[in-house]
Amino acid sequence: MTIDKRAVAGHLACAAAYAIFGVNVVVCRDIATEGGLPPVVLFSMRALVAGALFWLLSLFTPREHVPPRDILRLCGAGMLGLFLPQLTFLHAIAHTTPVDLSVMSSTTPVFTMLVAAVFLREPITWKKVIGVAISFGGVVWLITQSSFSGGGADHTEPVGIVYCFANYIVFAIYLGTCRPLISRYSVVTSMKWMFLASFVVSLPFSLPRMGGVDFGAVPGQVWWEIGYLIFFSTFLAYYLVPLGQQRIRPTLVSMYGYLQPIIAIAIAIAVGQDRLTPTKVAAALLVFAGVWEVTRSRAAVEPVREAGNDV
Repeated sequence: MTIDKRAVAGHLACAAAYAIFGVNVVVCRDIATEGGLPPVVLFSMRALVAGALFWLLSLFTPREHVPPRDILRLCGAGMLGLFLPQLTFLHAIAHTTPVDLSVMSSTTPVFTMLVAAVFLREPITWKKVIGVAISFGGVVWLITQSSFSGGGADHTEPVGIVYCFANYIVFAIYLGTCRPLISRYSVVTSMKWMFLASFVVSLPFSLPRMGGVDFGAVPGQVWWEIGYLIFFSTFLAYYLVPLGQQRIRPTLVSMYGYLQPIIAIAIAIAVGQDRLTPTKVAAALLVFAGVWEVTRSRAAVEPVREAGNDV
């Protein structure tokens, strides 16, 4: 059996990125409740620093010519893959519990599979459907057990649910439509234009709010969490996700989102807020069994036709 090194690299990149996102759920919840920073201001900070890092990194990588038409498309991809998903996530985490947010995140592969089928003509096979269903069941089972293990005062508001599903739908559209465009250029080239466009678009919304923020009153711990959010969850993770996009199918990329609730629960166990049970182990195995079932699909491993629609 020949090992596809590109596919392996894609899986490793996605696994690392979504592990970072899993920690990010806990970090962002703390920032949202303790930091006193409006979501759009926090997004502008993320886009400014991460974008500057990508532009700086581009000075040490081979220069690529990007025609004006593709620059505009990358700007559009920035709206779908960065601005709208990150902004809706920051709003959602302020109105939901991390557990509820993780439950709803398990719908992302379903949206991605449908979008990829429409825009990239990616076949919906029975193995994919079964794999998504198995992983979905595992995640729901896992988080249901965690939810009943303790009672907190936090609760999810309806507006939080709206923001959650807006986040997952928009990011699914990005994963399902932008692969041909992202595959044309290096990750650094794509990300530097996408972050620049996102930062510029965010300024009219964030600048009026910055005057009302007391940055000096932000706790030191929150600044460390913001540092994690900007470097790991924004710069590093958004370097890894396009690597995965270039190497494996959109549905597979989105399915690594199932790592988020597993990581969040693992953190809770590590700090004594939860405990490991045979039920949770079995549920986690279901999640990975579903991913494995999708990888066995012929449509999942065959190369994607690049002549599709993109943003």
